[in-house]
Amino acid sequence: MKMSLAEIARAVSAQNDISDYDDINVTNVSFDSRKLEPGSLFVPLVSQNDGHDYIADAIKHGAKAALWQSDHDNAPSDFPIIKVDNTLSALQFLSQYYLAKINPRVVAVTGSNGKTTTKDMIASILSTQFNVTKTHDNFNNEIGVPITILSMEPNTEMLVIEMGMDRPGQLDLLSHLVEPDIAIITMIGEAHIEFFGTRDKIADAKMEITHGLKEDGVFIYNGDEPLLRQRAKNLSFRMLTFGKNEDNDLYSTNIDSEEEQTSFNASNWDAKFTIPMIGSYNVNNALAALSVGNLYRIHENYMIQALKDFSATNNRTEWIEGNKHEMILSDVYNSNPTAAKLVLKAFANSDTKGIRIAVLGDMLELGDKSKEMHESLADSLDPSIIKSVYLIGDEMKYLADKLSNKYEPQSLHYFKTGDLDQLFDQLNSEIYEDDDVLLKASHGIHLEKILNKLTEV
Repeated sequence: MKMSLAEIARAVSAQNDISDYDDINVTNVSFDSRKLEPGSLFVPLVSQNDGHDYIADAIKHGAKAALWQSDHDNAPSDFPIIKVDNTLSALQFLSQYYLAKINPRVVAVTGSNGKTTTKDMIASILSTQFNVTKTHDNFNNEIGVPITILSMEPNTEMLVIEMGMDRPGQLDLLSHLVEPDIAIITMIGEAHIEFFGTRDKIADAKMEITHGLKEDGVFIYNGDEPLLRQRAKNLSFRMLTFGKNEDNDLYSTNIDSEEEQTSFNASNWDAKFTIPMIGSYNVNNALAALSVGNLYRIHENYMIQALKDFSATNNRTEWIEGNKHEMILSDVYNSNPTAAKLVLKAFANSDTKGIRIAVLGDMLELGDKSKEMHESLADSLDPSIIKSVYLIGDEMKYLADKLSNKYEPQSLHYFKTGDLDQLFDQLNSEIYEDDDVLLKASHGIHLEKILNKLTEV
């Protein structure tokens, strides 16, 4: 990105005269003064911390200019400031302006599980033929989506945007912000059910991704999900489905899960596809990506190689070798009952010369269904297959109680929220070479700290 302050001022409807600074150019946008790069436009957002309080730090780190919310006093007098009603809204307006200026095709992805992996797969496939920008890490909300847009290089032809949500209306805003050419829903699970109450209401909220879909756009969704089938009937867009059932436009057959990869056939091609991830559930993510590739007429040979070589965002179901030469299946960024059960199934089917040890942390934002949903994981844990279980978090106490009649006391370990050091010490004393260890929890439990300790040299 490279834009003059005069252009930015017009895009955000600046309230002040910045003619003295018209010729200043900025090369990127940042809302975090600590991670700001020289040449940035600093966007001070008002949330738990007020970004306006960090303007001096932003200037010290090389900011060229800043937006400034008009209800805030003490704006620096000797530094380029663009005054706006609301800095977050201005960030979004600026991203819309820049998106229209670059004018890439936009692929938007959401879903209770799999959206990050699907985004990565789509970007890998499209990158074989196009210049692609994709969502970085988890920049998938009303702040992250604009930042992703503003990170595009001028030659970007395809923008692959991940969209998250934790409340009704959020995807409506994001969809209208980007106006996608293709909108994708990977699946409907129980993520954020605390805020929605039922899967039906989660499905309604996920369907908001189609609200900004271009008239000639395409809606791609998991056809194995009746909640999506039912809602799709009311839409007039072109639609494509994917899944395991043969009534989908694209379906999988001959799924073969191995230690570090999964192979499958897809109904539209004779070729075999392979993804460097375990778990048959990841095949659906690949089918969604193949659907996009097929729409843009990418040859199957390119798609085969792209899926084989794609790089998944960190902490999404990846095998990592520990410092005792154990193998760790890391999935520590997010968790909900559907995802946890799928990962446990894949983990139980992994080949191992040692024993399998599962480390599970709280699944957050389940509301009054938390007890029931944590207890439901008990059916996915078999002492003859997964020999030892470590549980951490206040909500995991429900699962610990449920497993107490299934696992011997020496094989079932429960820790309260925050007791990561105690968990690590006991876990580390049990691990030997050739063991397999699963780490799965919502990010708020911070199992990545256990991962770091298990892999540090």
